[in-house]
Amino acid sequence: MNSIILFLLAIATGVAVGFIFILFCKRTLAEQKKSFENEKLKFLEESKREADNIKKEALISAKDAAYHMKSEAEKEIRERTREINTLDKRIRQREEQIEKRIDFIERKENEFNRKEKELLHRERSLNEKENQYTELVKEQIVVLQRLSGLTTEEAKQEILKRLENEVKFESAKLAKKIEDEAKENAEKKAKEIIGLAIQRYASDYVADATVSAVSLPADDMKGRIIGREGRNIRAFEAATGVDLVVDDTPEVVTLSAHDPIRREIARIALERLIADGRIHPARIEEIAEKVKKEVETSIKEEGEKAVFDLGLTGINPELIKIIGRLKYRQSYGQNILQHSLEVAYFAGMMASELGADIKLAKRAGLLHDIGKALDHEMEGSHQDIGVFIAKKYGENNKVINAILAHHGDVDPICVESALVAAADAMSAARPGVRRESIENYLKRLEKLEDMAMSFGGVEKCYAIQAGREIRILVKPDEMDDELSSMVARSLARKIESEMTYPGQIKVTVIRESRYVEYAK
Repeated sequence: MNSIILFLLAIATGVAVGFIFILFCKRTLAEQKKSFENEKLKFLEESKREADNIKKEALISAKDAAYHMKSEAEKEIRERTREINTLDKRIRQREEQIEKRIDFIERKENEFNRKEKELLHRERSLNEKENQYTELVKEQIVVLQRLSGLTTEEAKQEILKRLENEVKFESAKLAKKIEDEAKENAEKKAKEIIGLAIQRYASDYVADATVSAVSLPADDMKGRIIGREGRNIRAFEAATGVDLVVDDTPEVVTLSAHDPIRREIARIALERLIADGRIHPARIEEIAEKVKKEVETSIKEEGEKAVFDLGLTGINPELIKIIGRLKYRQSYGQNILQHSLEVAYFAGMMASELGADIKLAKRAGLLHDIGKALDHEMEGSHQDIGVFIAKKYGENNKVINAILAHHGDVDPICVESALVAAADAMSAARPGVRRESIENYLKRLEKLEDMAMSFGGVEKCYAIQAGREIRILVKPDEMDDELSSMVARSLARKIESEMTYPGQIKVTVIRESRYVEYAK
């Protein structure tokens, strides 16, 4: 019984405890539900605020974008409007020009029609006058035939007979004049011909005047000068225009050229290349160009020295350079610069004895042969060239007259001109001072080079081998191989037809392209 009571008490106690636990759980769940509801409301409020902010930002961005789009559209509209206005303006200008041209053409057409009518009227008038003239001529011919008793053919024969007699008379007079002049100049021409023959026979003198020898440190240097497959010697000849002769003569090579300035440049350049030891085409061109500038400077210094030694002033600097070029010019084996200085000194001394103008006499003496510095570049005698140079650089009329009169071509206008002519004869007539001339030889070589330069597309040309070869460098971008071959043939035919020369002349045309880049 007790166990039943205990069991019932235990059950009651368990039910009470379970009821209490259930109440506690319900209360806890209610509190959690209330807390969850609060958090839910709070989250909804925050989400609503964020949505409002996002909405505001989106509206602001949309407004900015719309503003920018509106600005760009307005800008584009303004630009298009400006372009349309410009095009419209151009179109109006074109229309105005077209209207003006149409008006001009209409005026010209009206003028042309008017002139055409005038020409037709004049033509009809001329035809009428021509008919009248023809009738008058016929009438005059009939009258002349009646008065002279000769027909037209008989009159023509009579006129021709008279003209023939007059022409025979004039021809006889001209032949007599030519014969008299020939007799007067026969002795002079004979002496010139004999002297020319002697000069042409003196072959070693020509070699001395056109050849320079350069000593080598050893014979193996010849191989380096020639280069692989001859490229160095070809580059040297192309850069200097001088023929480089390498023969069996021990430790010597020869430079041959009719132009002494060109030969001097080649000699100095070759000596420097030998001393330097670096002999290749690029170095050869560099040294040749450098030496050319040095020789030009030397020419200027020689001219300045000559002017200073004579005590002259007021001579144009360009004229001084031309005076310096005379150092490399010879006439009859005599150096022209030295000859000009001698003439200046002689003329000055004689002027001092006679009480004439010493400075003027020296000045005219120095410049009397100035034309010989450029006679291979310009047409005409050295007197005419000298006069042109003197006038160009502001020399006075007395100096110009001395240049013209020193060979007796014109009469001297002052005593200084006569003194210069006398001094020139004194300087040239001293025993041993002059030898026979090689001017004809030089003129032939210069003519050969001028003929080559007359062809289009020719860049440079050099007469070498004492005029037995002409070497031509053409512009590769203007002439192809076929045109180069044609130039060689054409020049050969031209030389055959226009020049007289011994043996044969070899014509060599070189067409070369070079491309240079630098690795940096």
